[in-house]
Amino acid sequence: MSDGPRILVVDDDEDIRILLRELLVRAGYRVEEAADGRAALRQLYETPPALVLLDVSMPELDGYQTLERIRDLSEVPVIMLTARTQELERVRGLASGADDYVSKPFGRQELLARIQALLRRSGGKSEVTESYRDAFVEIDYPQRRVVVGEREVQLTPLEFKLLSAFVQHPNQVLSRDQLLELVWGYATAVETNVVDVFVGYLRRKLEAGGEPRILKTVRGVGWALRT
Repeated sequence: MSDGPRILVVDDDEDIRILLRELLVRAGYRVEEAADGRAALRQLYETPPALVLLDVSMPELDGYQTLERIRDLSEVPVIMLTARTQELERVRGLASGADDYVSKPFGRQELLARIQALLRRSGGKSEVTESYRDAFVEIDYPQRRVVVGEREVQLTPLEFKLLSAFVQHPNQVLSRDQLLELVWGYATAVETNVVDVFVGYLRRKLEAGGEPRILKTVRGVGWALRT
């Protein structure tokens, strides 16, 4: 059995999974498979891969939704696979946090070259963040559960992503432009005041129980998470 890097193949089409498994095993990789996004996330928690091949069109959690959950947990390299060839689809995938985007049908040697290039750049790192805790906030990433003090806070997916951006940069002041890039991507949010609005939503939920100011405003610069 190969002891090469582990690759997680996520596609609801069994024929595609079989094709990719044969291609990758012959190239010396270990392969795990998932038929949908939820199964992929379970695999990610249990045995973090070195790289993910992620189909866009899947039932329940599609590729973009699955990618969003993956990015909450890990910076593992992700290549999105899709039959959609429109430029806007490629932009959406890259803005959502994908590292590369390959259209079906794909050239086998080209796909292997892209995988090798990403693994070289990443150094094979695949750490998964499962939880976070500081003096004010506790986060369970797999369950998307947020607790402030002893109070559970219900966040929308976008609010959760915004909180995650602050958590990944503790005590660092993040500007509107930085948050647009980290949370929305420039392609999907062109109004900078949307950041102010959603920081306000997040702050009200985090501080609704009378907790001290968790998100600190630095006038004229941005916001920082107080830890």
